[in-house]
Amino acid sequence: MSRLLPCWNARLIVGLLFAMSAARGGAQATEGTIVLSGADRRPATSLNGEWASIVDPFFAGLYSFHHEIKKNGWFLNYKAKPGDAFPTEYDYAKAPKLKVPGDWNTQRESLFYYEGPVWYEKDFSYQPKERTRVFLHVGAANYHSWFWVNGKKICEHEGGYTAFNCDVTSAVQAGANFVVAAVDNTRHEDNVPTLETDWWNYGGLTREVSLIEVPDEFIDQYDLHLERGEGSTIAGWAHVMGAHAGEKVEAEIPELGAKTEATTGEDGRALIHFDVKGLERWSPETPKLYKVTIVTGQDSIHELMGFRTVEVKGTEILLNGKPVFLRGISIHAEAPYRTGRAYSDKDAQTLLGWAKELGCNYVRLAHYPHDETMLRAADRMGLLVWSENPVYWALEFDNPKVLAKAEQQLDEEINTSRNHASIVLWSMANETPNTPERTQFIETLAERARTLDPTRLITAALLVRAQGDTKIVDDPLGKALDVIGMNEYIGWYEAHPETADVTNWNITYQKPAIMSEFGADAKAGLHGGADERWTEEYQANVFRHQLPMLNKIAQLRGMSPWVLMDFRSPNRPLSGIQDEFNRKGLVSDQGQKKEAFYVLQKAYKDGTVGKSE
Repeated sequence: MSRLLPCWNARLIVGLLFAMSAARGGAQATEGTIVLSGADRRPATSLNGEWASIVDPFFAGLYSFHHEIKKNGWFLNYKAKPGDAFPTEYDYAKAPKLKVPGDWNTQRESLFYYEGPVWYEKDFSYQPKERTRVFLHVGAANYHSWFWVNGKKICEHEGGYTAFNCDVTSAVQAGANFVVAAVDNTRHEDNVPTLETDWWNYGGLTREVSLIEVPDEFIDQYDLHLERGEGSTIAGWAHVMGAHAGEKVEAEIPELGAKTEATTGEDGRALIHFDVKGLERWSPETPKLYKVTIVTGQDSIHELMGFRTVEVKGTEILLNGKPVFLRGISIHAEAPYRTGRAYSDKDAQTLLGWAKELGCNYVRLAHYPHDETMLRAADRMGLLVWSENPVYWALEFDNPKVLAKAEQQLDEEINTSRNHASIVLWSMANETPNTPERTQFIETLAERARTLDPTRLITAALLVRAQGDTKIVDDPLGKALDVIGMNEYIGWYEAHPETADVTNWNITYQKPAIMSEFGADAKAGLHGGADERWTEEYQANVFRHQLPMLNKIAQLRGMSPWVLMDFRSPNRPLSGIQDEFNRKGLVSDQGQKKEAFYVLQKAYKDGTVGKSE
């Protein structure tokens, strides 16, 4: 298949342009956005569907040849007229279409490898209402994005995997409107994640886009959770944007006959606290969800929430006060069958359905925040979730601007998703180098995460080192974690499958440990001997040797082998085998279950792996 590479040829020029643009500074690229908890529960007008698109590798639609922002940029959606004294070199009405949500890479052959800016445009009708604010909700846009409504810039955002909301109240008008977005997925050293990843850099408006209406004073964020202990006390808060001190907020769980009132403080936050009777705690065995209503003035939130506790005691992970072993699998947000970025409820049901079939009670959603549909499905299906900030591999850990970007994305992740009962672990990072700068960087994130949400556990996937037959986990970052995550690939990137039989583990920290990654590649349908790489038999053999070794780790409290399904990665070029897919999936991208799937399934369902006490 022929695939054109327009931006690979232009990358140096684009890089120079953006180096100049970056002078505006790091996280300052995100402006005019807010976080809305439970945005998908708000009444909304969908802007999903076909959008006009123009590929713009030199960003000529925004910048002049002297790299000044154009006053007549393509965001104006100007329609050429007879007698114009200048040419108009674009026309969205004649431009090809891209589907939103969706990545551009898998929709158009010429964009498969493309990295750079693409312009999007969509027409919509709207009727403004009095005393109503309107937000453009963007589920995700990878990586740097700009938005205009009717030619007026409304926001700019950096970060490819978190939702954000732009106030368009002053920009929309009665009748015909248009929204223009510029989305650029170019990788940079000071991005989060940075230049190199082991997944496809899907570009575009990869998750849903909609218009959300709220009253002038509205609840932008809220948090309700079950307090730790044996009781049934629901606590939390609701923040009312634009509220004065003393305004009333009501919280109610009708099924439990529970209702309480609180008032806002000077900061607009109302503290919520009430005891409930007859509460059924959420768990993988009983994923009970309650209808919850939060009301203030003219605004109301209608949620589906589960209530459970999670904590650490010694080397135990306690769910609802009882030890639990996390029987899991890692998952990328890769769409089954069609490939590309996952975004739909069908994608979530398929991926998490395979996890349930595998016998999982837990999934590691790597290596970035996944979308609301995955989290809603995990809530319903009773799957515990590890949610991860995209601090991946070797960031510029000594760069304050990079830290600001990581903090911003962590804030968006937690403030968007904190009310999902399924999430029990916030992961700060994956496989980062052991340096003092790295440790301080991630310790700062961990402290921030605990401030934003003290009800969940903090983890990170650490690299391990070896001395002879002993694997040593002594990364100083472990001090900042509640749960130690560990990645190892005995039998694939080192040694042989049977090496696991004689491997011992020395973990410095007396904390619960999760083997967050292990595994091996296999092409579905490729068969051979158990010692023949790339075959299903070899992958299964790695699992057969890994599981007994893991059972000998006294403080192991979970595992999430890599990975549920094959996913695209440009790092994997082996022709006829990888074909630009990481093949460590237990299921192929086309839904074929490999032999290792059944090896792990049997261990999980027979209870022959893992200890909860």
